[in-house]
Amino acid sequence: MAPIPASMARPPPLGELLPGYTPPARSAAPQILAGSLKAPLWLRAYVQGLLFTLGCGIQRHCGKVLFLGLLAFGALALGLRVAIIETDLEQLWVEAGSRVSQELQYTKEKLGEEAAYSSQTLIQTPRQEGENVLTPEALGLHLQAALTASKVQVSLYGKSWDLNKICYKSGVPLIENGMIERMIEKLFPCVILTPLDCFWEGAKLQGGTAYLPGRPDIQWTNLDPEQLLEELGPFASLEGFRELLDKAQVGQAYVGRPCLHPDDLHCPPSAPNHHSRQAPIVAQELSGGCHGFSHKFMHWQEELLLGGMARDPQGQLLRAEALQSTFLLMSPRQLYEHFRGDYQTHDIGWSEEQASTVLQAWQRRFVQLAQEALPENASQQIHAFSSTTLDDILHAFSEVSAARVVGGYLLMLAYACVTMLRWDCAQSQGAVGLAGVLLVALAVASGLGLCALLGIAFNAATTQVLPFLALGIGVDDIFLLAHAFTEAPPGTPLQERTGECLQRTGTSVALTSINNMVAFFMAALVPIPALRAFSLQAAVVVSCNFAAVMLVFPAVLSLDLHRRHCQRLDVLCCFSSPCSARVIQILPQELGDRTVPVGIAHLTATVQAFAHCEASSQRVVTILPPQAHLVPPPPDPLGSELFSPGGSTRDLLGQEEGTRPKAACKSLPCAHWNLAHFARSQFAPLLLQSRTKVMVLVLFGALLGLSLYGATLVQDGLALTDVVPRGTKEHAFLSAQLRYFSLYEVAVVTQGGFDYAHSQRALFDLHQRFSSLKAVLPPPATQAPRTWLHYYRNWLQGIQAAFDQDWASGRITHHSYRNGSEDGALAYKLLIQTGDAQEPLDFSQLTTRKLVDKEGLIPPELFYMGLTMWVSSDPLGLAASQANFYPPPPEWLHDKYDTTGENLRIPAAQPLEFAQFPFLLHGLQKTADFVEAIEGARAACAEAGQAGVRAYPSGSPFLFWEQYLGLRRCFLLAVCILLVCTFLVCALLLLNPWTAALIVLVLAMLTMELFGIMGFLGIKLSAIPVVILVASVGIGVEFTVHVALGFLTAQGCRNLRAARALERTLAPVTDGAVSTLLGLLMLAGSNFDFIVRCFFVVLTVLTLLGLLHGLVLLPVLLSILGPPPEVVQMYKESPEVLSPSAARGGGLRWGVPPTLPQSFARVTTSMTVALHPPPLPGAYVHPASEEPTWSPAATPAASGSSNLSSRGPCPATG
Repeated sequence: MAPIPASMARPPPLGELLPGYTPPARSAAPQILAGSLKAPLWLRAYVQGLLFTLGCGIQRHCGKVLFLGLLAFGALALGLRVAIIETDLEQLWVEAGSRVSQELQYTKEKLGEEAAYSSQTLIQTPRQEGENVLTPEALGLHLQAALTASKVQVSLYGKSWDLNKICYKSGVPLIENGMIERMIEKLFPCVILTPLDCFWEGAKLQGGTAYLPGRPDIQWTNLDPEQLLEELGPFASLEGFRELLDKAQVGQAYVGRPCLHPDDLHCPPSAPNHHSRQAPIVAQELSGGCHGFSHKFMHWQEELLLGGMARDPQGQLLRAEALQSTFLLMSPRQLYEHFRGDYQTHDIGWSEEQASTVLQAWQRRFVQLAQEALPENASQQIHAFSSTTLDDILHAFSEVSAARVVGGYLLMLAYACVTMLRWDCAQSQGAVGLAGVLLVALAVASGLGLCALLGIAFNAATTQVLPFLALGIGVDDIFLLAHAFTEAPPGTPLQERTGECLQRTGTSVALTSINNMVAFFMAALVPIPALRAFSLQAAVVVSCNFAAVMLVFPAVLSLDLHRRHCQRLDVLCCFSSPCSARVIQILPQELGDRTVPVGIAHLTATVQAFAHCEASSQRVVTILPPQAHLVPPPPDPLGSELFSPGGSTRDLLGQEEGTRPKAACKSLPCAHWNLAHFARSQFAPLLLQSRTKVMVLVLFGALLGLSLYGATLVQDGLALTDVVPRGTKEHAFLSAQLRYFSLYEVAVVTQGGFDYAHSQRALFDLHQRFSSLKAVLPPPATQAPRTWLHYYRNWLQGIQAAFDQDWASGRITHHSYRNGSEDGALAYKLLIQTGDAQEPLDFSQLTTRKLVDKEGLIPPELFYMGLTMWVSSDPLGLAASQANFYPPPPEWLHDKYDTTGENLRIPAAQPLEFAQFPFLLHGLQKTADFVEAIEGARAACAEAGQAGVRAYPSGSPFLFWEQYLGLRRCFLLAVCILLVCTFLVCALLLLNPWTAALIVLVLAMLTMELFGIMGFLGIKLSAIPVVILVASVGIGVEFTVHVALGFLTAQGCRNLRAARALERTLAPVTDGAVSTLLGLLMLAGSNFDFIVRCFFVVLTVLTLLGLLHGLVLLPVLLSILGPPPEVVQMYKESPEVLSPSAARGGGLRWGVPPTLPQSFARVTTSMTVALHPPPLPGAYVHPASEEPTWSPAATPAASGSSNLSSRGPCPATG
């Protein structure tokens, strides 16, 4: 039942306040000047006075403010036109200025922006989990899929592009013979890491073809390099090329390997099982891995090819559950350089952008055809993935879902409109709700536009999450202002309504908004660019929301006030209201011979009024009978402390049965109930009972304890599978890769700034320390370490051995090397080098020095000249080492038959500034595994640094997982700083450190409990949940500060003040929580699992926890530990004059005669009657002009001839 307030132009004097009355600080200013109140209230009064002035100014110029506000926000929203969406993983996840960023920048400075190659991968798994794939049938299906993928062609720019044109080819040798060089260029195989390389069928994936007169087309399926060199020997000098192939251990290449299907008509006769026609034992052939065309430099380890392996007790391979083939393609820069100036591209304006387009088109076609290669009823399934696939996922992930955004905002519009609609059209605020949501939407757009203008790049978190999160947070303050606007104190002048609203709510809105901004700014401490940008954008958007709510939305409220004053329909404001009601003013009635207890400032009475519809004047007349008597009202749940009207009151008209039904305006029973009534009559009385308080504290203590345990369950990590939508082919691939092939290519990069030639021992030690790490995949025992320094030293030892043999046999002498071998001649040239520009050659050193000493070290004076010779003479070894030297050593061609002597001088390479040792990390399943590997790698580099070697690890684990080394420390630091900032902000704005400390205590519990619940839900800790956890402190302020401020400014005992705070804040806080949940609801429909888990689930739990902490725990804590009131009563009720029954009764009740005229409607409502007792000595007394004038003479006569009435328009009868 809605209460009808008594007419009060201004709040009564302080000495006359009833215990439940909460005066605004502005009203209490005279008391402050009198010296009876504290300084904080004076300061708040000053701030509220400014807000009051602001609100009154906005109301006077509401149209102008609305127009200018919409114009400004609209102009900022246009900034979205220049928004940039960042999808580069390195730019998104590598902290700017961090150690990893500096290392990455150094790598790019030396090697360029791109990697040497990109990987396209096929993974084959059985449809029935656990089935063995090491069978000829399974490998046959793998061959079918890989062959389909290798034959992909795309047509662009009028050219056809196949794998052989764009693949990465490692170590193509330089041959002086033009015919042989062109043939090698066409035939040189692509780098394909596949289990099919153990068989002759691996040659089918190589698409190169060469032509020689009188021979069939030369392909790897029929190419025997040894036989070909013998046939070409009489026509060309190929001794050097032959030695190159011998060193690389090419042998017969693919034709000397067993056929997977020996019945194949093209199975070469040289295959070991060609004549027996027996299928090979697949597990035996794949044991130890496979080789490319070079046995020495192209060894593919088992872990690169097979997943889910099982072995017998002797370590022999028995079975596997997955197969993997990897195709390497050139980078766009390499492809551009390769075809620049070529006759095939001279007519298309060849550019690096075109090269990138070609590669992307080929990769997409590769994935598509590979996934469709096997029939659906096959026993195996193929998962394909390429680097372009990942880019496509990131682009799709970063796109704004217009349907979800529109759906989310429409849902919010509907909720705001429905919750703010009322049966009484003059009370309804549906249009205000619609306008508020649209205003928040515009503010969000303007905030994002401002971010775009400031150069803050957008990312997936911005496009997928921020529009909904900002909507949910922004609408909270809309509800708060709208609720406060309808509950203006009685008697507030019309022109001061907006000022009064801002005066009462501006502090709360400022507190929540400032704390949210501070929270998101603190979240920007997270060292991840994507999340830092998201946090900064959220802070800017919250700032724009704050400006919109404080400046533009009050103009909307002012316009709606004009609509209500004109009694027009809500939403459809062009039409007049058919059922309007006006606030009536009921003066205190003469109590006759009843005695009014001295000291009672206000009495609450229930009045039975009568509404009559006059047909002649078409007006509604509300009449209060003069003969009324006082009776006790029903008992109040809180012992009369809360039995008082709260908020504005309207006539509730109802026509009695049988009396002019068509002229009646009825109100449904449900319209009498609201959240404020629920808080006053049910929730607060129950919550503030002693037993309930104890239960609340115990339950929240238990929740905190469980959360502390749950915090120990939280693991670090964010897998790539969490980023990709579930149920997609990409997710299936990543899941299979994570399960079976958790391998990562990394490298130890050595920088400049030290002497490589004199630091060889330290370099070998660095390699040894890194190789001993648990996560590093060791090379086979039969294979030398795959590093440039080992390859370089072994090559020098090889040519030294050849020289020694040639010298011993006399083929090489002091004056001639032409009769020696190619390697002997190379050693001869290197041994005579002195490194002195004046005397560069010394032939006496041929027998007095060695290219590698007994300790396995290269003489420093020969180091850089030997490096030039090795790079030019051993391209396959250089390619296999993946050294990536910078500066690159100069080109030098060896000609054993050069007689000029110029070929004897070898240019020294420049001192190295960049080189690397490649490694493979395996067994990295959990984030803890990555962290352990990273810490070990960093420790190895630090130890090398003590020996003078400047080195750092490089690779994707260090780019994307190193953040976890300090993530928890960063999280704890950000939360602690934010809690301190929140305390300072609340203490400054509330001017009460006591209350600020309680708020911070609740927020700390909220954050801790949210963190613990994440552990129970299995949500891993990554930079994304850290941002939400940090922001939870600011978002939690939304649920706590309103209650705290209401408690702080209320009068009475702690219980009463807590109840009063709940009565005033339950509705707006609940509406704000529901609006936040509705804003987050659209995130639940995201295709990306991590959006659902890390944003929707975490934010939903945060909202529910915030609601519980703000409306349950905080009121209980305030009722026990809350600060004293800022405004206190100057005298109390006299127990002698107020009987216990009266106290329990809570006030007086007006009685009504038993008989009424038939044409009157019966309405029962409550009212507050101001009775002014004489002031106590020393009390402040308001000037007489400030008090409402009333005298008994103005009271209607007992005869009832001048009844109180309120007239309003009556609907016409039909």
